[in-house]
Amino acid sequence: MKKALLVIDVQNEYFSGALPITYPQGSFNNILKAMEAAKKNNILVIALQHTDPNRGSSAFVRGSLEWELHEEVKKAGFDYLIEKNMPGSFTGTKLEEVLRENEIKKVAVCGYMTQMCCDTTARQASHLGFKVNFLSDSTGTLSIKNNAGEVEAEELHKSILVTQAMGFSEVVTTDEWVSSLKE
Repeated sequence: MKKALLVIDVQNEYFSGALPITYPQGSFNNILKAMEAAKKNNILVIALQHTDPNRGSSAFVRGSLEWELHEEVKKAGFDYLIEKNMPGSFTGTKLEEVLRENEIKKVAVCGYMTQMCCDTTARQASHLGFKVNFLSDSTGTLSIKNNAGEVEAEELHKSILVTQAMGFSEVVTTDEWVSSLKE
C-alpha cells in the first residue's frame, strides 16, 4: 500500500511566534525522525504551510519569519509543499489530487496543532477513503483559554488522540510507525 507523510504547519509561528508548542516534549524531534524514515523508505513527504488570508492578521502572515517553515524541516526536505488557508489540509488545496496522482492509499499525520489542523486533516482524509496513521508524539499543542473555557495542553492532546482512535485513525507513536515501514 502506497503511503505519504503529511507534515502539517511546522512553521516558526509554533517556535518563536505567538503559539509556542508545549506538549508533548520532543514532538519536533519526532517529526524530523518521521521525515527521515519516510525518505529512507521512499514514502512521499508532503509539507503543508498555513497562511492566514485575512488582512491584518497577526499570525501566519505570508512572507513573515513566523510563517516560514522551520529551517530543519526545509533541510530534511519534502516532495511537495502545499499552502493552505483552512485547518483542513484538503480544503481549497491540491492535496487530494497529489495523493490520488501518486496512488497513495494511506497517510500519516504529523505536525501542529494536534486539535486543529492535524485533527481536521486526519478526519478529512478518513472521509475521503484514505487510511490514516495519527502520529501521537509527532503532533503537538499548547494550553488554550478562550470564551468557552480553558484546557491544558496535555489534556487537549490526549482528548484528540482518544477521539481519533474511535474510528478516524490508527493512533501510533513515531517509533511504532517507523517500525511498521520495515514490515
